[in-house]
Amino acid sequence: MVSYKELGLVNTRKMFAKAVDGGYAIPAFNFNNMEQMQAIIMAAVETKSPVILQVSKGARNYANQTLLRYMAQGAVEYAKELGCAHPEIVLHLDHGDSFELCKSCIDMGFSSVMIDGSALPYDENVALTRKVVDYAHQFDVTVEGELGVLAGVEDEVAAEESHYTKPEEVIDFVTKTGVDSLAISIGTSHGAYKFTPEQCTVDPETGRLVPPPLAFDVLEAIEKKLPGFPIVLHGSSSVPQDEVDTINKYGGSLKAAVGIPEEQLRKAAKSAVCKINIDSDSRLAMTAAVRKTFAEKPAEFDPRKYLGPARDNMKKLYIHKIINVLGSNDKLEEA
Repeated sequence: MVSYKELGLVNTRKMFAKAVDGGYAIPAFNFNNMEQMQAIIMAAVETKSPVILQVSKGARNYANQTLLRYMAQGAVEYAKELGCAHPEIVLHLDHGDSFELCKSCIDMGFSSVMIDGSALPYDENVALTRKVVDYAHQFDVTVEGELGVLAGVEDEVAAEESHYTKPEEVIDFVTKTGVDSLAISIGTSHGAYKFTPEQCTVDPETGRLVPPPLAFDVLEAIEKKLPGFPIVLHGSSSVPQDEVDTINKYGGSLKAAVGIPEEQLRKAAKSAVCKINIDSDSRLAMTAAVRKTFAEKPAEFDPRKYLGPARDNMKKLYIHKIINVLGSNDKLEEA
C-alpha cells in the first residue's frame, strides 16, 4: 500500500470546493507518456494552476502501474524544480470499470478514482459506486461517480448513444453512494468524432461543421438539486480545427472531426462544473506536430527531434485551455 500523500499528491476535495466557489474548472488532462506529462506540468506551473493528471485503464496498462506511480511523484518534484513551491497535483483514474481496478489504483498511490457504473442498471451503479467509496475514503482518496451515458469512443469506453443525466436521480445517487463529485451527461461525447455531420449545422462563412449546443437546462436542473456539489464534464475536447488541418495537410485523414465549442465549456466552467476532462485535443496537438516534422524533415529519426516539438505544441494547447477555457490560472494558494 502506497499513500498518495507520500508522493506529494493531493485529492480533489479542497480544489473542487474552491473551483465551485470561484467559478472556474480544474483541468483534467489525460496522459500516456513522459512528453504529455512534461507538457501538462510545464503549463500548470507557468499558469499557476492546480491540475489533474488523468490515467485511463488503457493508459495504465500501456505505461505500467509502477512506472506511473513514480512518474506522478516525479511530476510533483518537477513542478517544484520549475519554481512552484506548493504544486497541487492529483493522480486520477479515469473511467474505472470495476472495484478491483479502483482498489489497485488506490493501493498504488492514486489520490482520486472514478468508478463508472453508468452503463449498469441504476441500483447496480449505486451499489458498485458505494463499494468503491467505502474503500477509498478509508485512505482519504476522493471518488467520482457517473450518471448518464456519453456517446463516442475513448480507450475501452464506448457507447453508440448518449443518455442525458436525469436530474431527478442525482440527490438519491449522491446520498446513497457518498461520492465526492459527479460526472454528468449533457451532450458532450468521447473522441475526436463527437457528432455526426447530420447532427451539426454548417457555418456558411467557413464551411465548418457546428455541433449542437450542450443541454444547459439539464445542468441547471442538476445544480438546483445539488447546489454547490462538484460536477464533472467528460468528453470535453474542442477538437481544434487548426490541428486537424495540420494533420490532414501532412498525410492524415481526419474527416468531419468536430468537438465542443470552447465558449460553451467556459460557460459550464462558471457554473458548478469544476472539472473538465480533455484528452483528444492533446492527442491531436501531438500528432499534428509529429506529422509536420516528418513531412518537413523526412530523414529525421531522433525521437527527441519530433517528440520535442510535440511536447511544445501540447504545452501551448494546455496553457490556452487553462487560461481561456477553464479559468484556473493563478488559482494556486502558494505558487
